[in-house]
Parts: sequence; structure tokens; C-alpha cells
Amino acid sequence: MDAKHQQLFVHCAQLLDTFQEKSTDLEDHLKEYIRSSRIQDVDDETFITEVFSGCVQHRPVMKLVVDGFYVRDGKNILLSHQNSFIVLAYLALYRLDELGVAHFRKFVDAMELNATYKFLSFLFDEKNLLTWMKDGWSTLYEWSYVETNLLSPLLRWLPELKDLVLLMKKRINNQFKPKKIAVKATDAKPFNLTQPRARSIPLPEKIPQLQRVKPIPATVYNQPTEQRILEKQKEENRRQAEERLMEASRIQFACANPEKSEKTKQIIQNIVFEENSKVEPTVIKAKPLPDFKKSPAPVKMTAATILREGLLYQKKEKEVMERLQKLEAGAFDASNFHKWQSEMKQKDLEAQLLAIEERRLMGKISHEEAFLARTNVLAANQQLVQNMKKETAAMMKEYLENKFRQEKEMRELVESTMAGHKNAQNAKQKLQELKHKIVQEVQEESRELMKQALEEAELEMRCKIELIQQIRAIESTPVNRFKPLDLTATSGAGLLGEMSIAELRERLSLMKAQRKEDEEIKRDNILYDKQAKAESLCETLDKIAKHRSEQTKMAALKADNSKNVKLISVPLKSATLTELERKLDEKREQRKLEKQRYHRSAESVSDKTNLTSLSAKKSLSNRRWQELENSKERAARFFAQTAIESLS
Repeated sequence: MDAKHQQLFVHCAQLLDTFQEKSTDLEDHLKEYIRSSRIQDVDDETFITEVFSGCVQHRPVMKLVVDGFYVRDGKNILLSHQNSFIVLAYLALYRLDELGVAHFRKFVDAMELNATYKFLSFLFDEKNLLTWMKDGWSTLYEWSYVETNLLSPLLRWLPELKDLVLLMKKRINNQFKPKKIAVKATDAKPFNLTQPRARSIPLPEKIPQLQRVKPIPATVYNQPTEQRILEKQKEENRRQAEERLMEASRIQFACANPEKSEKTKQIIQNIVFEENSKVEPTVIKAKPLPDFKKSPAPVKMTAATILREGLLYQKKEKEVMERLQKLEAGAFDASNFHKWQSEMKQKDLEAQLLAIEERRLMGKISHEEAFLARTNVLAANQQLVQNMKKETAAMMKEYLENKFRQEKEMRELVESTMAGHKNAQNAKQKLQELKHKIVQEVQEESRELMKQALEEAELEMRCKIELIQQIRAIESTPVNRFKPLDLTATSGAGLLGEMSIAELRERLSLMKAQRKEDEEIKRDNILYDKQAKAESLCETLDKIAKHRSEQTKMAALKADNSKNVKLISVPLKSATLTELERKLDEKREQRKLEKQRYHRSAESVSDKTNLTSLSAKKSLSNRRWQELENSKERAARFFAQTAIESLS
């Protein structure tokens, strides 16, 4: 990390932290900070001034990026880093061509690694740049300024910036590998051998001459005339067949109707039905459901169910005993009260049914009224639509005139930009020379860093070799590890419950004997409890059987009594119900009349609108085709003129 770059970055961030746009002036604040920080270098002062003024001037651009980062990826990052991110975004968007990736990397190293990695991976994401960032910047500046000054430089440097982000990720995951030291290859030298004598040159032998061969006739490589005539005939036949196919497809179904008549369809359907009836269907018989009323399913009685049911019957017996005791003591019998209560409940039920029927009829009436209101609204909307169509026709005419005028202005702009493309080549050559100089500077810096890293690695290797030699010398000394074992001796730790191995073994044997005695006592207790539980379950089962037999007798008596009772049905009619039904019939008749009138008006309006829309579309398409032909002619003339100028 370069200390100078870190110091400059910190100064820029602190200037933004202490700057208050509403209360202080930009120049006064900058001079006061430089004086208080005692910055005397002129280059440092100019750099801080330019970066600070640029951040304040283009603050909305950087604010858009930083706010988006805190909303999406930077929820766990402190807001105190906000101005540092603004400085970093300004250097990446506006000063990357001047600084280069090497100097930009030094400024990046001045911040905390995790936060910087998250921000740069968010900023240099191509999807974010080309979607919502581009749209947000276009609301602040013109589209051409955003394309040339913001996006195109950043997209040009994007591969190298992505490599920088990947390197930061490796540092975070501790995957950064040190560069290997290039070992100088051994230069091979030739052996110093005695040179052999030069051989005598033998006399050349005569080269035998071959007889001249007759050339191949040209007719071998030419195609026969018959084959050419056949191919021509094939092409002609194919062309005629295609023309006939096009003619047949154009006038198809002119003399016959390929669709089958209703009678033919009925005959085909009858034939298919007869064929299907001949085939015997495979019928799968389903098993009938078991009848639980005739033969009830057996229920397994567990201990828990027996105890639960026994407790229930015990509570019922207790309640019956208490009630009988109260009656013996002279308590009041509530049978008359229960009879009166059942009569009142029947009256309340009838009143509720009447109210429900009234609400149902009211709902139907409100539905009919809503339908009538909807038809009135539709009629008003149709009138409004006709007025809006007239307005849109006038607006469409005005829009087309504006569009033709804008196209004319765009053509003039294209002609002026084509002339300005020639001056762009000189600027491109200057930019290439500047990049070449920056690359040379970066290569010199990388050589110096490699040399320094080699020296540090050599020093570290020497220290490791010395440590290894010392460890091996210590390991080579012999050590006596034999120790005699005494089972009666203690470990000598000085604890209160300290024992020898022999004493521990004796105590363990005593504990095992005691555990066996405890297990025998517990087993006897469990057997006794099981016997007592089985006896109590048998008693409860007898009690349950008695109660169930009594309940079946009572149920049979109740069924006999219920057969003699006849239910009296009360007609649910009142004056309000008849009035509501009459009103509902009137509303339905009114709705039917409105529906018929609406259908008649809709048919007449649709015929008129179809005629007007067809004529408007035809005139609009004719005007568009005419304008397209004129624009094509002007473009052809312009390109021909530019070609003549380039040739001259």
C-alpha cells in the first residue's frame, strides 16, 4: 500500500465529511482545510481540489450509485463509509483514463478490504451499469453525455477492473498465492571436439531423362451436353410446378367445399358407435363398504380407555347421587322450565328463518338495481368513448406532423455528426500514445516490486533453514522414557479422594454387588404394582358393562317415545315477504327491457365505428409508406455523395 495515495484518499473523504453545502462556501471550506492540514505540495493540493470539486459537482451521479448499493448489497456496512464510496465512484467514473488501473488500485487499498470488495463488485457489475444505473443517469443528464462520458470509458476498462475485484476476493478467502521465483535456466555449451576433415565431393551421376507424355484432352474436364440439357429441363419443370402450386393454393376451394356435411358426420359417428358397442368393456366391480350399523367394528379396550371410561361413569354416578339427595331434601324440579325453554327456542328459530328470507329477497332486489345502474353507466361510457375517439384522431394528426418534423431534424443531425467523425481519429491516436506511456511506467514499477519480493523470500528461507537445523539437533538427543508401575501407590496429585488402582478395583466390585441388590428390590415392586393394576382394571370393566346395559335400555325407551311425537311445520309467510317478492318481479321486468334496448344501440354503434376506423387506417398507412420511400431516397443520395467525396 502506498502511503501517499492513502493520505490523499483520506483527505478527500474528510473534506466531504466536514463539508456542509447549505451553510459553508466550497472554496472557503477547501482553503480552510488545506491550511489546517498543512498541505504544502502543489500537486497534492491540485489533486485534492479537483477531486473534491468534482465530487460536489457530480454528487447526484455518485449519490445514485451509493444509495443503490446500501439498499441492495450494503445493508451490513456502516454509513460512515458513504463519502469514501463517493470518492471511489468519482475516480472510477471520471478519472480512470487519467489514473490507470495501477494508481486506482493504490487508492482502493487505502480502504477496508471487505467493504471495498462489496462496493466495487456492485459498481463494476455490467448488468447494473446497463440497466437501472443508465436509466437513473439519463434522468440527470442527456443520453449522449451518459453514453460517451460515463458508460463507454468504464466498459472499456471493465475486464481489467474485474481482474482487480477477483484479486480482492482471493485475498478475502486467503487464496492469494505468492509468485514463484523464476529460476535461471542453464546455458548449454558445446563440447570442444576435434573437427572432422572435409569429405571429398564425388562426381555427379547423369540424371535419366523420361519420355514426354501426351497431355490429357480438355474434353475430360468438360460436362457432357446431354447432362446440361437434362439439368436445364429439370429446372424448367421445377419452376413450372412451383407456379402451378402457387396458382392452385391461391384459388383453392373455389369450386368445391371440402368440409363434410352434417349428414356425413352423423353417419361416421353411428359407425364408430357400432364398432365401439361390439367391444365388450372390462367392468371392474368395486367391493361394497362395510355396514357398521348391522355389525359394529370391534374396539380394542386398552388400559387407558378402561380407566378413562370408568372415571366418567364414576362422575355420572356421583352427580346422580347428589341430585337425588337434593330432591329428598326438597329441591325444585326444573322439568317445567326446560319445556318453556324449548318452546321459546322454537319461536326464536322461526323469527330467524323469517329474517333470513327477507335478507335473501333484499339481496336479489339490490342485485337487480345494480344491474340497472351498470347499464346506465355503460351508456354514459359509450358517449364518452365517442368523444375521446374524436379527440384522439385530432391528437394523432398533430403527432404525425411533429414526428415528420423531428425526423427531418434528425437527418440534419446525422449529416453533421458524419462530418465530425473525421476529427475523432486524431484524438484516438493521441489516446493510444498516452496509454503506451502509462503501460511502460506500470512495467517499471512491477519490476522493482518483483526484485524486492525476491530479496524478502530469500531472507525468510534462510531463517527457516536455521530453525530446522536447531529442531533436528534437539530431536537427536536420547531420552529415557521407562517408568515402573506400582498398583498400590497413588498418583501424588494431593487431592482428598485420591486412591490407588488396587483400592479403586475393590470399590468397583462393592458397587456392582450393591447395584444388583437394588435391581432385585425394584423388580419385586414392579410385579406387585402390575398385579394391583390388573385387579383394578377388572373391577372397572364390570362397572362399565353394567352402565352400558342400562344405557341401551334407556335408548330403546327414548326411541319408542320419539315415534309418538309429530313435528308441526309452521309456514314462513308475512306481509313484508310478499311485498319484497312483488318488488323483485318489477325490477326483473325492468332489467329485461333495458337489456334489449342496450343490444339494439350497441349494434348500430359498432357498424358506424368499423367504417370510420377502416378509412382512418387506410389513409394513415398510405402516408407512412410515402414518407418511408422519401427517407430511403434521401439516404441513398447522401451515401452516394459521401462516396464521391471520399474518392475525390
